[in-house]
Amino acid sequence: MSIPYLAQAADHQQLEWHGGGIMSILLDAQKTDGQLTMLRSTLPAGAASPVHIHADEDEVFLLIRGSGIFWAGEHRYELTDGGVAFLPRNLPHAYLFTSETVDMLGLCIPAGEEEFFRAAGWDLSQPKPEGWAITPESMAAAAAATGQTILGPPLAADDMIPAAYLAGSQPE
Repeated sequence: MSIPYLAQAADHQQLEWHGGGIMSILLDAQKTDGQLTMLRSTLPAGAASPVHIHADEDEVFLLIRGSGIFWAGEHRYELTDGGVAFLPRNLPHAYLFTSETVDMLGLCIPAGEEEFFRAAGWDLSQPKPEGWAITPESMAAAAAATGQTILGPPLAADDMIPAAYLAGSQPE
């Protein structure tokens, strides 16, 4: 049975994420009895995810402020302030943020995806080693350890997800 959880902003775990952005883990599996993860991210222009798939979670993103491009399967969408994206599990997807900064809320249902972000990001409550950065290799290792599949690198603004990725495999 779930129990209520209430917290102030200072109580949330904060991670360094893409391009020096900050991701706050507002709710996780422990706080919601595995039901959902809630994240809030502030990211710089050019922050982008690799093309990837989640086998176990659906994702919802709300752009509170900013703009970006979201790819979902064979579709490409440009979203701005107040735009929302629903990205169901097992559908290749990616994003690229195009405004100077983005303030975004994310939901992952069920919970669990926060472990990927914890594995790939840096917990800002801990001293950061000199030269630490999120790299394609560190993201691939975090994905492999947490049930995600990275299909390929981030996309350029005019790209589409390659057909091979849509079939669930990496191109040769």
